[in-house]
Amino acid sequence: MKYFIQTFGCQMNDSDSNLMDASLSQAGYSRATAAEKADIIVVNTCCVRQTAENRAFGYIGSLKCLKEQKPHLIIAVCGCLVQKEGSLAGFLNRYRHVSLLLGTFAFARLPEYIEDYRSRGEVIIDVAEDYEAHPYSYLPALSPVNNYRSQISIILGCNNYCSYCIVPYVRGRERSRKPWQILEEAQALVRAGVKEVQLLGQNVNAYGKDIVDLNWDFARLLHELDKTAGIERIRYMTSHPRDFSLKLIETIAAAQHICHHFHLPLQSGCDKILSAMNRGYDTAYYAQLLENIRSHMPQATITSDLIVGFPGETEEDFQQTLDFLAVCQFDTAYTFLYSQRSGTPAATLPLQVAAEVKKERIQRLMSVQNHISLAQNQQLIGAKQEIMVEGASKNNPMRWSGRTRGNKIVVFDYKAGKNIQAGDLLMLRITAAQTWNLSGEII
Repeated sequence: MKYFIQTFGCQMNDSDSNLMDASLSQAGYSRATAAEKADIIVVNTCCVRQTAENRAFGYIGSLKCLKEQKPHLIIAVCGCLVQKEGSLAGFLNRYRHVSLLLGTFAFARLPEYIEDYRSRGEVIIDVAEDYEAHPYSYLPALSPVNNYRSQISIILGCNNYCSYCIVPYVRGRERSRKPWQILEEAQALVRAGVKEVQLLGQNVNAYGKDIVDLNWDFARLLHELDKTAGIERIRYMTSHPRDFSLKLIETIAAAQHICHHFHLPLQSGCDKILSAMNRGYDTAYYAQLLENIRSHMPQATITSDLIVGFPGETEEDFQQTLDFLAVCQFDTAYTFLYSQRSGTPAATLPLQVAAEVKKERIQRLMSVQNHISLAQNQQLIGAKQEIMVEGASKNNPMRWSGRTRGNKIVVFDYKAGKNIQAGDLLMLRITAAQTWNLSGEII
């Protein structure tokens, strides 16, 4: 039997899909190149934002016709959307062509549940918060994103309960993988040819807090991974500013392979809104954190996330965010309209901001940040930057691209005589700068 996995959402969902891919492969199933050619379709869902939820529902609905054409087809819907409180009734009433409904704690049981469904033909539901059924308690067959880069989940769940966020309710409490499991997986990835690993978690900085008897924290994990022979670059996603310690900054600054790219979601530059969001820090703390990073690593790339239109955000509050951008000088900021998520405290707050106001504000925010991003990139013109090659442009095979250690994209002319391959490390001189990428030439 053949399977096809369709993933919606963030890097954590990609990692979960890799786990399911590995477990299905180990169980003897083979991968299909398209949903139409599969006997099993796995839909890994996300509900962090309404757009992701809508896309997942639309895709699941579109599978009904395929199920009618292929009655033996098994459709498994997994992930956050299934785990969301109150969603099961909707699935059972509106999507009766779905065979399996598995929450975020049940990924490792997917092959078992498929066989159960084949035997009995009855819908299987598992959305229990089973903390003993840790889906990463074993080393799966490796499913790298490509032949040089892969991801390692180091911590699951989240304890922060930001007032706008659904994640703690659908992924549960924080639980760290054992350090030796992570180190073993990193070594296995290197043997498979991987040169860059990205550590994943809703809050990687919280790693080890739930395994205090082992005396491991995120700084120690990074330090040990940095010594792993064969790893050229180490990245991580995502960091909560509140938990980014001076020890962690010093560890990264002293390391050889940990990239100097800091993604620190600010969310708002207004202290009143930060408090309402339950972020656990204010703008003074955040500004000091940036100063600490830049004093240790002056060339560090710092990026962020910003939410526009949180309930109660006034024009004055929004202006404070615009003003704070000038202080932060982010290389890039990813901007989002506040998305009302049922089940979160912010969903019931008064003074919900009108959609047209949010859209107008996000355009102003993007305009300010784009000017800052361009100025930051222009400072690199003439500088030497090491990139890891990602491959050829789809539009022009003679133009290739790669990423700097600071995660900036650089495009360059491919020279056939260089025998360049994806995953190679090259030194480029930056020749031009745009808002979202750089241009360079091979030195």
